[in-house]
Amino acid sequence: MAAPRPLPVRVSGIIMPAAIQDLEALRALTALFKEQRNRETAPRTIFQRVLDILKKSSQTVELACRDPSQVVQLASSLQLITECFRCLRNACIECFVNQNSIRNLDTIGVAIDLILLFRELRVEQESLLTAFRCGLQFLGNIASRNEDSQSVLWLYAFPELFLSCLNHPDRKIVAYSSMILFTCLNASRIKELEENLNIAINVIEAHQKHPESEWPFLIITDHFLKSPELVRAMYAKMSSLERITMLDILISKVMAHEPLSRDEVPLFLSHAQLLASTFVDQCRDVLKLNSEQHSGDEETLAIIRLLDVLCEMTANSDLLGYLQVYPGLLERVVDLLRLIHVAGADSTSVFSRSGYVSAEGSVSHVAEGFRSHLIRLIGNLCYKNKDNQDKVSEMDGIPLILDSCSPDDSNPFLTQWVVYAIRNLTEDNSQNQDLIAKMEEQGLADTSLLKKMGFEVEKSGDKLILKSTNDTPPL
Repeated sequence: MAAPRPLPVRVSGIIMPAAIQDLEALRALTALFKEQRNRETAPRTIFQRVLDILKKSSQTVELACRDPSQVVQLASSLQLITECFRCLRNACIECFVNQNSIRNLDTIGVAIDLILLFRELRVEQESLLTAFRCGLQFLGNIASRNEDSQSVLWLYAFPELFLSCLNHPDRKIVAYSSMILFTCLNASRIKELEENLNIAINVIEAHQKHPESEWPFLIITDHFLKSPELVRAMYAKMSSLERITMLDILISKVMAHEPLSRDEVPLFLSHAQLLASTFVDQCRDVLKLNSEQHSGDEETLAIIRLLDVLCEMTANSDLLGYLQVYPGLLERVVDLLRLIHVAGADSTSVFSRSGYVSAEGSVSHVAEGFRSHLIRLIGNLCYKNKDNQDKVSEMDGIPLILDSCSPDDSNPFLTQWVVYAIRNLTEDNSQNQDLIAKMEEQGLADTSLLKKMGFEVEKSGDKLILKSTNDTPPL
């Protein structure tokens, strides 16, 4: 390789290579552009020279795509392409002027065309992956905090680049393409995703496969969740496992230490409407767990996770009021609890009280946790809401809840949620208090169970009074 000729132009006092035609010269530029002062004083002509090398080297890639026998000629070209991308990547770091200069040369379009060609190459070479990754890093840097570059990049990249990269087997390519998508997305481009749902769902899959990568997660939390219309469209098309991933993210957001902001509350009310509607329509499918052929059914697991989200949403004061009056939700929860209670009478049923929640959370042992969360949701929906308190009583839900655990129940969480639900059902509701007191007198409510739950019945004249004891179990 010939030594690079010196260029009679100085960048911050450093003599630059005269002809950027070889790998050594490109590497020298890449190193120079690690320093801000060199980036800020770089002449535009340098980027034109780098682009010329990139275009010339890309011809070898095009040829290899058409004629697989030419793949053996790729090695030197891939080295040059990689260093071109590294050079341009470094030049764009926190340098608005270079971003604009490089963009105005139509380098973005050339880079994207070349990256799309990489996907067509049927070769497994680390050098190809390196070039692929560096190309995406360059695109991420040229778009960073530069709306004009983002617009040009989106014009060239959407949707093909994201469809090609978000499901790539290489985790770094998935991460870098997710970074680009995160950088470019805004309210109007989110609308375009509604017409290209596969890209949005690929982001969910990327988070599912690479939970350690922050970019797919940030796309979902900072962009997707701000568009209830997109979430609704995605939810209808996603697989059950993808829905579970989305629901997990919703739970993490609702349970975050920071409360929902004023702008987020209306968005999450829309999400709550979607989830409540889905639960009302599909919750009975969880009974499929009772049959062996459905012991691993992913749809039922999605319903179980859906219940978890509703429990957390109803524990949020900003969302509780809406869900308390959501048509049919409370009735469906009580009805489902009754169906599970009946199914649990069979000792071979997954819903029997012999079931337990294993540390691994295996499908066959999640039923008791599901029962606990149904009771928790009933308690939440009845919190300081007399209409719902009365509705549960009218549905004979109070005896059902009391009968859902026994003094020797092996699931302490179930007992705690029963206590919680009974408290919310009887708070400032004398009719429900009287009902439980009469049940105890008639032997329909176990005195020892009530005591274990922190209640006792006292007789005052002809009237029975349900009152709390001082040894109420902690919730």
